[in-house]
Amino acid sequence: MPVHPEIKKILDSIPQFDTKPKIIPEEHRKMFDAPILPVEKRVQVYSVEDRTIPTAEADIPVRIYTPEEADSYPLLMYFHGGAFFSGNLESHDEVVRPICMESGYKVISVDYRLAPEHPFPAALVDCYNVTKWATEHKDELKWDGKTVAVAGDSSGGNLVAAISLMARDKKEFTISKQVLYYPSLDLDFSEFRYPSLVENGKGYFVESDQLAEHNSFYLLGNVDTDNPLVSPIREENLENLPEALVITAEYDPFRDEGELFAENLKKCGVHVETKRYEGATHGFLGKFTHLDEYKDIYKRTADFLSSK
Repeated sequence: MPVHPEIKKILDSIPQFDTKPKIIPEEHRKMFDAPILPVEKRVQVYSVEDRTIPTAEADIPVRIYTPEEADSYPLLMYFHGGAFFSGNLESHDEVVRPICMESGYKVISVDYRLAPEHPFPAALVDCYNVTKWATEHKDELKWDGKTVAVAGDSSGGNLVAAISLMARDKKEFTISKQVLYYPSLDLDFSEFRYPSLVENGKGYFVESDQLAEHNSFYLLGNVDTDNPLVSPIREENLENLPEALVITAEYDPFRDEGELFAENLKKCGVHVETKRYEGATHGFLGKFTHLDEYKDIYKRTADFLSSK
């Protein structure tokens, strides 16, 4: 189907340049990190608490969302998108709140360190360490002791997949389920391996010819993009990984790698649910989930998380 008309209005309003301006992380953050809805219009939750979690590498800010008063909760760790160099607790507050309320999970949103100040593997280490911390503070968090899921969008989806691999191999804690919203899973942009990088490479918010520059901040120091912790789609052994929900968007350059990753998981015996949202673009979560065609994404997530 065509791009959703409400999304197209926004696309048509974006100025076009013959030469794309150079990406300056500090300037990009000013635009990207601002939430769309004022806090009073966001989904209301039982409680929201900002904390700082001490880890071996750094003190990591988190925001803990509790859906209701209860004796115990399943946990969901949320890793925000932003190409590893932008995004924060505030930018994704309006996304995390409905996930919390629909699912009944206590959600911990992680404000991991950003590139280029902190390139790979800082974000990965922070998200892993905070997840480990959560499993070690069962009584404090009222964790049910059984369920720890991970979720993230775009580059956050990359972190979800990588941390699921780390948790499987390190065996320090167990990830129950993983939710990947339009994930970026292959950070080698030396060639466009996926048709969607060409088909959706221009005019849909994220442009393929800028992806290498976006990710260069994270990949400082000649990082090997064949490393599955950098590009999880390169992992050949996907056995014994958590069940996965993979959400893609029709007009997203990352569409095909997300769907290929889902197929690869299935081939290795992992239960996978997939959904491609027609007419949607990268980043539609939160920004366009008020539209009838996309508002079920939070219930879909909750149904997946609650399924046995």
